[in-house]
Amino acid sequence: MSNTILAIDIGSTNITAVIAQNDLNNKINILGTGVETSEGINKGLITNIEVASKAIKDAVYGVNKGTASNIDSTYVSISAAYTKGVRSAGSVNVPNGQITQTEINQVLQMALYNATIVPEYDVVHVLPIYFKVDDSQLIDNPLNMNGARLEVAVYIVTAKKTALTNIKSALKSSNLEISNFVLSGYASAISVLDEQQKRFGAAILDIGGSTTDIVCFKGKSIIYNDFLPVGSANITNDLSVTLHTPPNAAETLKIQYANLLNSTSLDKEENNIKKVKIPVIGDEQNTKEMPLDSVQLIIHARVEEILVLAKEKIKKSGVLDSLGAGIVITGGMSQLPGIKELAQEIFENIPVKIANPINIRNGYMSFDDPTMATIVGLLLYGLDSNPNFELDSNKKLRQKKEIRNSQSIPQSNEIKTNNENLADYKKQQDILPRISTKDKAKGVSKFWNKVAEWF
Repeated sequence: MSNTILAIDIGSTNITAVIAQNDLNNKINILGTGVETSEGINKGLITNIEVASKAIKDAVYGVNKGTASNIDSTYVSISAAYTKGVRSAGSVNVPNGQITQTEINQVLQMALYNATIVPEYDVVHVLPIYFKVDDSQLIDNPLNMNGARLEVAVYIVTAKKTALTNIKSALKSSNLEISNFVLSGYASAISVLDEQQKRFGAAILDIGGSTTDIVCFKGKSIIYNDFLPVGSANITNDLSVTLHTPPNAAETLKIQYANLLNSTSLDKEENNIKKVKIPVIGDEQNTKEMPLDSVQLIIHARVEEILVLAKEKIKKSGVLDSLGAGIVITGGMSQLPGIKELAQEIFENIPVKIANPINIRNGYMSFDDPTMATIVGLLLYGLDSNPNFELDSNKKLRQKKEIRNSQSIPQSNEIKTNNENLADYKKQQDILPRISTKDKAKGVSKFWNKVAEWF
C-alpha cells in the first residue's frame, strides 16, 4: 500500500488531525479529519497531560472514523514556544569525487556535531542554508556534482526535551508513536509561501489564538524563528477586563466589531456616536452602552502591539534586509479587517501579504482557511515524495520516496502536491558557526579550521 500518514496540529485553539496518502499520480487523498478544542494547553505549552491526552485522543478518534487505513507514520507540530534556533557549519571530503546522498548526510551530521546545543534541548530540524563544493559559488543542491570537498551552512531548530517527551506521553493514550516532529511555523511556511517568496525571502507571522509564530524563510531553509505568547485571545481578554464584560460577550464584540481600517474624521465621529450594548460582569441581566470607537481602540492597540513586537524581533535578528518578499501574515488573526494596512504602516516600506494555505480539496473540511496553515504544511511535509535535504527530528536525512501501489483507497477528492523544486538560492547569508578549536573529525577543511580560531 502507499504511504499513509497521520498529521496532528496541536494548536493553541484547536487540535486538528488528518489522515492522508498519495496515490500513483502523486496527488493527496484526504481519508479522514478530526478537530477538538485544545484543552490542557496554554500558549503552546502542555499544562495538563491528562486533559491534553483526552483532547488529542478525541481528535484522532474523529479522524479514524470511516477509514480502515493503517497509519505508516505520524507527524506532529511543535510550538515555537519550546524551541531555540542555532546556526552552524560543517565540511567533509568527497573520497570518490562525486557527491552522493551519503556525503550530503555526512556534511549535515558534521554541521550538527559542530553546533553548540544546550543539553536540555534536542534536534527538530537541521536545514541547509547553502552548500559549497570546493571553491564554487553557493549552491542549493550538490547531489551528483563533482568535487573534492563539500561544505554546508545550516540552521538548526532545537526543542526542549521535556516538552517533546510530554507530547509523546500525551499521544500514548491513542496508541500513537510519533515519527517526526515539525516546527509549526516551518509547516506554515511550506503551505503559504509561493516559489517567488521562498526565493527572495519572507517572514511568516502565524498569529493564532494565544501564540504568534515567527519564521523567516529563504530559499529552502529557515534563517530565523521566534515566538510571541500573544494572539487573538488577548484581544478578547483586553475587552473583557477593560469593559468589565464577560469573556463570551467580549468574544462576540471582537467578532462583530473588530475593524483596523483607518477611518475618516466623519467615520470616527459616527463611531463615537454609535453605541453598543454589553453585559456587565456579575450583573449580566443588565447591559451598559459603550461607544463603538472605544471598542475598536482597544482592539487596535493589542494588534498593533503584536505587530510591533514581531518587527522588533525580526529586526534584532539581523535578517530583515534579507526578506525581499516582505511579510506574510496567516493564522486566525489574519482575518481581522484592516490588519494588512496596519502591518504596512508598522513595517513601513516592506511588502505585506495576507495568505491562506494551499487548498487541498476534499469531502471533509475546507483547508482554504488561514487557521489551517500548519496542518496543510504537515501534510505537504509528510507526503513530499521529493523532499529538500535536511535532517529530521530523528537526525535522519530526508530522501526521495518511492510511490508504491495504492489499494483500497477510500473515496476522496485530490489535488497535486506542492512538489515543484524551490528556486535557486544564490545569495550568500552571513553565518556564525560555533566550531571547536580542536578538530572534531577528519575531513574538516582548513577554511573552517581558520573560522574556528576566530571564535
